[in-house]
Amino acid sequence: MITYLLDALHRDGRVQIVSLHHEQSAAMAADAYGRLTGRPGVAMATSGPGAINLLTGIAGSYFDSTPTVFITGQVNRNEQRGEKGIRQQGFQETDIVSMAHAVTKGSWIVNDPALLPATLDAAFRLAVEGRPGPVLLDIPMDVQRQEMSGMPVVCVPPGSIQKPALLSRSLAKEVLSALVLADRPLILVGGGVRAAGAAEHFRAWSQRIGIPVVYSLMGVDVLPSGSPIRVGLVGTNGNRWANKAMVEADAMLVLGCRLDVRQTGSNIDGFSGQRIFHVDCVEEQINNRIKGSVPIVAGILDFLVAAEEVTSSIAWPNRREWSARIDRWYRHRTDCDEFEKDIPLNPNWVVRELTRAIPSVRVIVTDVGQNQLWAAQSACVGDDQRFLTPGGLGAMGFGLPAAISAAMTSGETILFSGDGGFQMNIQELQSVVHHALPLRMVVLNNQSLGMVRQFQDAYLEGRYQSTVWGYSAPDFEKVATAYGVPSKTISKTEEFSAALAWMRKQKASCLLQVMVDSAIDLNPKVKFGNPLSNMDPAVDFDVGP
Repeated sequence: MITYLLDALHRDGRVQIVSLHHEQSAAMAADAYGRLTGRPGVAMATSGPGAINLLTGIAGSYFDSTPTVFITGQVNRNEQRGEKGIRQQGFQETDIVSMAHAVTKGSWIVNDPALLPATLDAAFRLAVEGRPGPVLLDIPMDVQRQEMSGMPVVCVPPGSIQKPALLSRSLAKEVLSALVLADRPLILVGGGVRAAGAAEHFRAWSQRIGIPVVYSLMGVDVLPSGSPIRVGLVGTNGNRWANKAMVEADAMLVLGCRLDVRQTGSNIDGFSGQRIFHVDCVEEQINNRIKGSVPIVAGILDFLVAAEEVTSSIAWPNRREWSARIDRWYRHRTDCDEFEKDIPLNPNWVVRELTRAIPSVRVIVTDVGQNQLWAAQSACVGDDQRFLTPGGLGAMGFGLPAAISAAMTSGETILFSGDGGFQMNIQELQSVVHHALPLRMVVLNNQSLGMVRQFQDAYLEGRYQSTVWGYSAPDFEKVATAYGVPSKTISKTEEFSAALAWMRKQKASCLLQVMVDSAIDLNPKVKFGNPLSNMDPAVDFDVGP
C-alpha cells in the first residue's frame, strides 16, 4: 500500500531510500537520524501489520522528543469501511491514525489529494516546532496515484503548539545569582538540551561559569568526557560519586530533565533542603515529583541565550574546593571498581577501553538493559562524538537499527548491545552487510536477560523465569559469520588486547562477542525506597571534607 509513493521517490532520485528488514527497525532508524541531525527522520510502511510494526519506534521517538515523520499506506478510499459498523472492508485496512494518536504530535489520514502537499508541509513543520516529536500521515493508495504537480497548496494548520514565552533577563539573573551564592552548586542536564538544539550553547556557557555538571541517561554526550566540569551519570544506576554530588548540592539548575524516578530514586527526601531551578518547555513537567522547585517555563535555548547575556556581568567564584570533593569521591570508587577483582571480564572496563581506544568512532549507540547502563556509566565520549540510547520508552531492539542509521548518517559507529536486545532485530545484520557500513558491534553476552534477572534476585528470591529459565541466546560469532560479518569472541581480560587490535584493523563492519559472567550485576544500584546516595553495594564516602 506504499508502493506508488516509494516508486515516485525512486523515480525522482533526490531522496535516499534505505530498505530495512522490519518496520520496527525502520522507525528506530528514523528516530536515530532525527536525533543526530535535528531534521525529521522519515520511515514508511504499508497498511495493517506494516503500520502497526512502526508503533514501537514511533512511541520511542515521542517520549524522547525526536523529530520524525511516519508515512503509512492505506487502502483505496472506496475500500475504506468509513462509518460502517464493520471491523474491516479492505484487505489489511487498519485505523493506524487512531492507534498512533496517543504517541504522536499529530496523526492524520489524507483522503483529499488537494490537501496532500500542504499536509506534508505541516507534518514536517510540526515535527520540529516546539518540543520535537513524531507525526504520522496515512495516505490511501489511490491518493498516492494522483499527479501532484501544479496543485494549489492549501494552508493546513500544524496543530496547537504551546510555545513558552521568551525568558526575561531579570529572571535569568536571579537564577545565576543564586548559583553564585551557593557553596555547592550543580547543573543537571537531560535530553531536552539536545532536543532543543542547545548543546553547543550549553558547552560554551557552562565552561565560562565553571559549575560542575551531572547528566541523565539522555544527556551523556552534552559535555565530552574530557571536560573538567563533567561529573558523571546520575540515577538509580548512576555513578555513585555523581549521585553523591546531586544530593550534597545546595543549589541545582535542571535543564531539560524530567526528574523522574530513574534520576531521583523513589525516596526524594534528600532533595528537600536544596534550592532547585527547573527549566522546561512544558510547565506540567516542573514540580511533578520533586516539589518546591522554582519553575522556569522556557525553551532550553531561550534560557541559555538569556543566561549568556547576563553571565559577563556576574563575578563567578572558582569551584576548586567543591570540585575537589567530588573528585575525591570519584577516586575512592570509580566506575570500574564495582566488581570483584577476579572476574573474567569487567564490562565497565571493556566499554571504557573500547571507546577510549577507537577515537575515530563518531557515534556510540546502546540497546536497552545492563549493556545500556554499563555504557552510560563508563563510555569515553569525545568532543564531536554522540551517544544514542533509548530513554522514555526503553525499547529493546533499538540498538542495531539505530546504529545502522548512525553509520549511514555520521560515519564510524560502535554499538553496545546485550544478547537479549540484539536478538530482537538481528535480521538487520543483513542491512549492515548490504550497505557495507563502518559499524563495530559489541555484544555483551551474559546468556540471560540480566537486568530483570537482577530484579528477580533482589525481590523474587532468585526465581529466574523467562530470564534464565526458558531463555537462551545463540553464539553471535557464528550468527555474524553466517551473515558475512567478521567476528570474534573473548571471555577473559587477557584476550582483550588482541581483540582490540583485530577490531581496529577492520575496514567495514565487525562483531565482537564479549562473554560476561551471567551472575554479574549492574552496580551500583539504588534499591526501591532508598535515597539516591544510598547505593548497593554500600561504600563509606568518609574520605575527608
